[in-house]
Amino acid sequence: MESGGILTRLHLNLLNISRTSLNFKLVSPIQLQKQWHFGFFSKYINGNNINNVNNSLRLRVASPTTTRLYSSNVAAVEVAHDMEWDNLGFAFMPTDYMYVTKCSHGDNFSEGELQRFGNIELSPSAGILNYGQGLFEGLKAYRTDDGNILLFRPEENALRLRVGAERMCMPSPTVDQFMEAVKATVLANERWIPPPGKGSLYIRPLLLGSGAVLGLAPAPEYTFLIYVTPVGNYFKEGLAPINLIVETEMHRATPGGTGGVKTIGNYAAVLKAQGAAKAKGFSDVLYLDSVHKRYLEEVSSCNVFVVKGNVISTPAIEGTILPGITRKSILAVALNLGFKVEERLVTIDELLDADEVFCTGTAVVVSPVGSITYLNKRVTYGSDGVGRVSEQLYSALTSLQMGLAEDKMGWTVGLK
Repeated sequence: MESGGILTRLHLNLLNISRTSLNFKLVSPIQLQKQWHFGFFSKYINGNNINNVNNSLRLRVASPTTTRLYSSNVAAVEVAHDMEWDNLGFAFMPTDYMYVTKCSHGDNFSEGELQRFGNIELSPSAGILNYGQGLFEGLKAYRTDDGNILLFRPEENALRLRVGAERMCMPSPTVDQFMEAVKATVLANERWIPPPGKGSLYIRPLLLGSGAVLGLAPAPEYTFLIYVTPVGNYFKEGLAPINLIVETEMHRATPGGTGGVKTIGNYAAVLKAQGAAKAKGFSDVLYLDSVHKRYLEEVSSCNVFVVKGNVISTPAIEGTILPGITRKSILAVALNLGFKVEERLVTIDELLDADEVFCTGTAVVVSPVGSITYLNKRVTYGSDGVGRVSEQLYSALTSLQMGLAEDKMGWTVGLK
């Protein structure tokens, strides 16, 4: 892709790209196992939703024998037709395109390709399958009322991926490569971005040890891949309060481990406790530190905050807690709103005595906590549903993300 220029203003009209141009080269160890047929997507396209724009599309697509570069003035598909946007949950839905690039161990990632979304094929001896050498990121794109598309702090995700890659002995894309790849993937799947206020396009970058390796060692080859899917609320409760249980036996992370980076194995480790909690009717699990078993760490996939008076406290980042981008943003927003914020050790006793508790994360944004159960004791927060602080912070942050408020922080990146 030439100087990233083909990525910054990419619009696709699937009707203008022939099927023959979308046959992909099969390469090892990662291959397209299955291609989504054009007919599957065409039922969502309505000619009335296609508006002409004067943007030049230069799209690199892999074919069986060569790589073709398309350049033409095309129309942009605004929104996938016939989608039930009001019923979006947080579940995977296949979209049109994914971004893929690879490199060998010790090398740098080269320019990538936008390929039709499909399954991938890995060697049974791939590093990711045998030793869990992999990372992922999560961020969102929002459609605004004025027709723009906004990314929220994507550079932070790029930087966090690089930190995680260093910890996991993996090469990583540069910040610029990450940013341009995200932009390209979002614009290639633009019609899957929900209308304003109906949800967002969840963006999932993956960094995988895709090369075959038998002995315990870094993989010889790596794949950087991005796919996207439209999503609604992560918790079925939405902004309504969730109910958490404190886990006292199992732990999410230990000092000196990988709890502070977004490695894939961190999430498999919470499934047992999370599954048991959900079977009892809880929304999720809150973990304590593995040494003293009295300091808060985080929920399975999000950070936790406690509110007492005008003070908002959250566990400090000390290697066992993921440095959440939403967490970082909420701390800044809270300061601007006049709250005092603290990053420190927070005890279980402080949690039980708090005026309000909430969680943050890319998927959940801000999720108020209605109750905490600890050692069979249930503590509730508030009597009128969503807490005042949670609601205020949620409103302030989502207004920025969706372009409803002036972005004085410079956090959003517009794609149009």
